Amino acid sequence: MGLFVDKKVLRRVFSLLMAVWLVWGAITQPATALTEEQKLVSEVWRIVNRNYLDETFNHQSWASVRQKALEKPLKSQEAAYGAIQNMLKSLDDPFTRFLDPEQYRSLQVNTSGELTGVGLQIALDSQTGKLEVVAPIAGSPADKAGIRPRDRILKIEGVSTENLTLDEAAAKMRGPIGSLVTLLIEREGADEQEFRVTRDRIALNPVISELRVTPQGTPLGYLRLNQFNANASMELAHAINSLEKKGAAAYILDLRNNPGGLLQAGIEIARLWLDSGTIVYTVNRQGIQGSFEAFGPAMTSDPLVILVNQGTASASEILAGALQDNGRAQLVGETTFGKGLIQSLFELSDGSGLAVTIAKYETPQHRDINKLGIKPDKIIPQDAITREQIGTEADQQYQAAVEILTKNQVVVGMGNRA
Repeated sequence: MGLFVDKKVLRRVFSLLMAVWLVWGAITQPATALTEEQKLVSEVWRIVNRNYLDETFNHQSWASVRQKALEKPLKSQEAAYGAIQNMLKSLDDPFTRFLDPEQYRSLQVNTSGELTGVGLQIALDSQTGKLEVVAPIAGSPADKAGIRPRDRILKIEGVSTENLTLDEAAAKMRGPIGSLVTLLIEREGADEQEFRVTRDRIALNPVISELRVTPQGTPLGYLRLNQFNANASMELAHAINSLEKKGAAAYILDLRNNPGGLLQAGIEIARLWLDSGTIVYTVNRQGIQGSFEAFGPAMTSDPLVILVNQGTASASEILAGALQDNGRAQLVGETTFGKGLIQSLFELSDGSGLAVTIAKYETPQHRDINKLGIKPDKIIPQDAITREQIGTEADQQYQAAVEILTKNQVVVGMGNRA
């Protein structure tokens, strides 16, 4: 009887060991048997899992999203890219997006100072999902064709933009220099209109500067900043230095239709104008606040007015909010675009890229800009004007800025000179 019991126990132990081995094999097998395509999907999942701003991942189980993305065989790179895009789409965040190798290289070129295309900064409207113009790049083909901020792009070359990602839309608008692209535009209060735009190489010279004289005889430094690319801070510093040497006693900084760009460029430019103070707070998903500070000295303490409108977005809003909250500048124009999210760019193992919303930013007085924008100190609506009319009598916002500066003529005359 004892021998029989021993054999029964042995059989149970053996069965238990087999069960443990089978369970262990089921757990470990997928990890060791992942294909290259599945590994890429998992790589994206991990980056989002570690860094994404919303810790609820749009109120869903992010682990379940991964499981669903990997449950079907991925037999090609295109299939992997499709699985990644579907995975990211569940976040309902147009700024967190996958970039194939070509799109990733194009984005790097865009922020470095030069691109080829029509010259539009675009975004997806968070409420309607429609493709929307943030701003045309100054002097670009789109700008010359008359495309404006807040225009909605319905079709590109006859293809509806309804289901296109930002990068797919941008790719359709890029092409060889001299080639045409047709855009169907919807504008508030107007009929749909078709624009035929000739693609060109767009040099992103971020700064335009000029010394002007007000009707009261005050030397006025006019600065227009078109984009926050890698050159912007250095170019603006050169422009301020030159205008100071020429005797500028007050400044207008024109950020209208500036769609933003590099966060660091916005911070560095704020430091050109501030002796001290907080420039911006960043808030991640743990609620931890980081901050960027000015450490002076400023290049000038002369009076400053900043021009903003609906096309003023992202890094432009950081700069405008920092100088407004620190009492360094008055803002004139219209409420800004309202993009207060920060993305970080990750290079993936196959040369593609991933843009992930990692934080939001707040002004020094803890104003949340996202979807709200920044309200100017003086609201001045602006009728449509051409590029050539900027800074002229037809430019109502510019004229209002000049008026503010000349009303403080005694202060303007003092400037920062001994």
